[in-house]
Amino acid sequence: MYYPINLKIHDMKIVIIGGGKVAYRKCINFLAFNKKVVVVSEEFIKEFENIKDEIEIIEDSYNEKYIKKAFVVVAATNNKDVNHQIGTYCREYGKLVNVVDDVDLSNFTVPSFVKRGDLLLSVSTGGKSPSLSAKIRKELESVYDESYEEYLNLLGEARQIIINNTEDVMKRRKELKELLNFSIDELRQIK
Repeated sequence: MYYPINLKIHDMKIVIIGGGKVAYRKCINFLAFNKKVVVVSEEFIKEFENIKDEIEIIEDSYNEKYIKKAFVVVAATNNKDVNHQIGTYCREYGKLVNVVDDVDLSNFTVPSFVKRGDLLLSVSTGGKSPSLSAKIRKELESVYDESYEEYLNLLGEARQIIINNTEDVMKRRKELKELLNFSIDELRQIK
């Protein structure tokens, strides 16, 4: 069973071992939250060429030295034994590890998610059906479009105005709830 948690990883070292499609997908997901991603593999699919300036690429086989200082490790090689070795090492040394072909050895899974600025909606099936997670994510993407980034920022600004100007706690609570009934255009008018 997994506990839902949002981690502040923007300055943590993320290491992905593997250079295939799964490793690439994981890398793209981490880049939305962190620019310290290291990918280690002897070979890389051509898509890595598109992001080579955003990540550190190490062309080598797996070696413990690459993950010793990592906060998060993803074992995404096409070799089950190597993935198991990575997972075992990380578990022994208290690292967060996602072993893509062994959910039981992993101590976290990566949910499907929709990110709109600070709005983060995630869906997980605990590794039972990534396809269902992806389907639900697509549905969420259509409901919560790109405009929600601005909407949330405006809500945050309006919230601060109310907090700073309304001393009565009950009145403040009521006003904060009422904000959710405002359209994005109405929120733009609040000063």
